[in-house]
Amino acid sequence: MQRVLLRTPRTPFDVLALERVLGEGLIAGNAGNLVFLHAAWRLLATPGTEITPDGLRSRPEDADRINDEHDVYVIPFANAFRRQFKTKLDRWTALIERLRIPVVILGVGAQSDLDYRLEPLADMDESVRAFVRAALDRGPSIGVRGEFTARYLAHLGFRDVEVIGCPSVFLNGPHVHVEKREPRLGPDARIAFNTAPSQAEAGPLLDSLQGRLPNLSYVAQDQASLELLMLGRIRHELPPEGFPRDASHPLVRGHRLRVFTEPWPWIDFLRGQHFTFGSRAHGNLVSVAAGTPCYVLAHDSRTLELARYFDIPHRPLGDVASTLDPAALYDEADYGPLNRGHAARWATFEGYLRRHGLEHVFATGGSETFDQAIARLNFPVPGGRGGTLGLPYRLRGGISRRLRRLGRRARAPRAVEPGQPVGSPSSADARADVAEG
Repeated sequence: MQRVLLRTPRTPFDVLALERVLGEGLIAGNAGNLVFLHAAWRLLATPGTEITPDGLRSRPEDADRINDEHDVYVIPFANAFRRQFKTKLDRWTALIERLRIPVVILGVGAQSDLDYRLEPLADMDESVRAFVRAALDRGPSIGVRGEFTARYLAHLGFRDVEVIGCPSVFLNGPHVHVEKREPRLGPDARIAFNTAPSQAEAGPLLDSLQGRLPNLSYVAQDQASLELLMLGRIRHELPPEGFPRDASHPLVRGHRLRVFTEPWPWIDFLRGQHFTFGSRAHGNLVSVAAGTPCYVLAHDSRTLELARYFDIPHRPLGDVASTLDPAALYDEADYGPLNRGHAARWATFEGYLRRHGLEHVFATGGSETFDQAIARLNFPVPGGRGGTLGLPYRLRGGISRRLRRLGRRARAPRAVEPGQPVGSPSSADARADVAEG
């Protein structure tokens, strides 16, 4: 039995009440984080593997316990090479330097602009060098998300770097097939748009789209949108113009604002859409996993390098006018390169796992056991019309009061301690690690 410690806040089988997710800030500003973390779990969940969540803890004093209790530490990251993550990256380095077991970095990205400039990362250079050295002392190579991150590490002097993409796209292993189910999108097509309030330039586009397309859904990933769905208001800073700000917004009233706090209902929802597009990395990568056509509006190096690596149709967000017709993107998009290239990309990813001593479910009989366990669970979804989608828009009496109490008790997300049930106390530093972007 291989004992894997996995960087993730909790298991994929923990069903959390929505009021608790909101009250404790468990999406930490981006619901997309759990997609690649839970994809990694599903990939590694072989009959001969025991997986333990690390609760996102990165305390050097835990090293002896980790060495004794686990055989390998698998660490999926998002855009960890960025200024805002420097302190946390230094802490991960301090922990890894004290480990004697193999360490596998299952995808990490650097964050800059669309021009792939290295200058914005200069303040990170020494921290990244120390982190990569520590990882390479405990494994044959380091896996990065795309071409820009590989270029950045080459600039820092590292050669044992492999571009492996993101685990989210390998959720189904060697099987990916994205196809257009309609020859052309009509005005009533089911379209999912994704973006973030931090991209203020997308506000006019969102406002225009929701007025023109009656079946367009805005799939948000941020805490403010979750608050709006569950409380009918945003408690702190309002998003820019064009984004939903209160319960009177047409997207909220029409049940067209969505926030998914788990990957599985998110994937199911996108399977029922004709087209997905927008500026969120995982808003589009989830669509690939669902087999639904998507189009990336790239706004920085991380979204661009992922779109390029996976051959996802894309263009710069800044080139898009508010009058954009999504049908034009759909007509333009060619998914042949994505589909044809997946076998080679999967071979690269699978080879990376093999070289690091990891088995995956698609080499040991498939993911049926994992999938059956997920299928027995009922994950609630805010903003649904009731039934299997969870809470209706108007919450029952008393929940708002409970949310206020939870909010006072926990202003930051709570992570899961290894071996402890969801909700066990953890450090503020570990809780903050989930907010990667």
